[in-house]
Amino acid sequence: MQTRDEHKTSLWDGWNSPPNLVTYSRIVLVLVFLWADIAAGPWGAQNLPLRWAAAILFVVAASTDKLDGWMARKYDQVTELGKLMDPIADKLLILATLIVASAFGEVFWWVTILFLIRELGITVMRFFVIDSGGKVIAASQAGKYKTLTECVGLGMLLTPLWSLAPAGETPTWVSVYNEVTQAIIYIALALCLYSGGEYLVNTFGGRRAAPPTGGDQSA
Repeated sequence: MQTRDEHKTSLWDGWNSPPNLVTYSRIVLVLVFLWADIAAGPWGAQNLPLRWAAAILFVVAASTDKLDGWMARKYDQVTELGKLMDPIADKLLILATLIVASAFGEVFWWVTILFLIRELGITVMRFFVIDSGGKVIAASQAGKYKTLTECVGLGMLLTPLWSLAPAGETPTWVSVYNEVTQAIIYIALALCLYSGGEYLVNTFGGRRAAPPTGGDQSA
């Protein structure tokens, strides 16, 4: 008699499960966020309310990553498609945000390019693993911390708290806030590169990454 795990071997098994539907919804939400972020202009100069809206949408989109992971774990609906689509949705949110931020002069291009090389490279690697008949390798602990710091750093960058300062002034708290924001983004970049190297070792070194304990499938 086949077990449940032996039966579910196709990538498309469970494509319409509730956790995967949440993932699809997050992708749509990312597109709405991007419209608001771009329309707001650099630092929200063209439309400050839209910048606030973009920040809120970013936080909501990032938060739903935990929702689908929790649902998949709680209801035993972890699927190969979910393991693939969940990080793709995350990468779409993070990389699109970084590209717009760099185009607006809010983040250095070299930072965004390094993120792009790592994230796109790992995504291609995931497809390579699937095409070779293997299962999608789950995220390492470093990959989870990377995703967390990316979301925190970019969420802080998007939130226009500087607009609360008196016109023409740059209070100390604004300068400190901006410095902390940049520091978190650089920490996220370091974790991004480290976890990417870890993924390559686990893939080509013949070792499997340990299954995630928190249900987060982002890498």
